[in-house]
Amino acid sequence: MASVRGYLHPKTATGASSLIPSPPWRYSGDLLTVEYRTDPARVRELLPDPLELAADDPGAVALIWADWQSCAASGEELLDPVRSQYKEAFAVVRCAYQGRTYTRCVYIWVDKDFAVARGLHQGYPKKLGSIHQTRPHPYGPAPRIEAGARFGATLAAADRRLAQAVVTLRGPSETNGFVNGHPMAHHRWLPSIEKGKGLALDELIESGAASFDGGQPWIGDADLELFDAPTEELARLEIREPIAAYYRQVGVVWDGGRLLESNTSGAE
Repeated sequence: MASVRGYLHPKTATGASSLIPSPPWRYSGDLLTVEYRTDPARVRELLPDPLELAADDPGAVALIWADWQSCAASGEELLDPVRSQYKEAFAVVRCAYQGRTYTRCVYIWVDKDFAVARGLHQGYPKKLGSIHQTRPHPYGPAPRIEAGARFGATLAAADRRLAQAVVTLRGPSETNGFVNGHPMAHHRWLPSIEKGKGLALDELIESGAASFDGGQPWIGDADLELFDAPTEELARLEIREPIAAYYRQVGVVWDGGRLLESNTSGAE
């Protein structure tokens, strides 16, 4: 009897065509983070039940650009860079569930299909976009990681620019910000194939790094702009008060999450 293999579609006799391999997934990346405050009501409208606003600083937002290299356990993708390199930009807020503070990604854009697939599995609302950020380098005109260094970042989707930032580093920091500093509370949703039957998959899950290491964080100031677009709503998280900007190089391993609630089984 024939069988097919692969972690995700397309499943084949060998599994080699699967869009993504099985976890653990390993990441090395440069993160550029801009934190600011918006109207807490705009955050609340993005939090489905049973999530609530965070008790402290409920309007805090982080817009993060990331330049990644990623791979599965074998690391073979690193030697085939088209399968490992991608960029993303995402907006995160903080929320509360049963008295605990979580981070939630409310918008995210990536530039590779395998990153979309991984994100949908993890509960990230990933879409395709065009993402660019200045890369540091110890030689030539590129900025070094030092006081006074300036980094640019842009985000576009469907031919419209959604955000742009210029970050100027001031000096070393004890943290890389606070908005993205908690486990993630995400939903995994999949509509039923039968019309009118609602959701076939409806889970609230907790997710985070199985392991993490990182270089020295740097703090700075940002000039951030958000732009309206016909099919995107990032600009609804309007900038009311800048907080700070950060730069950090990190390494992360993701190896699964934990079910918090489902529409059929209740809280775990």
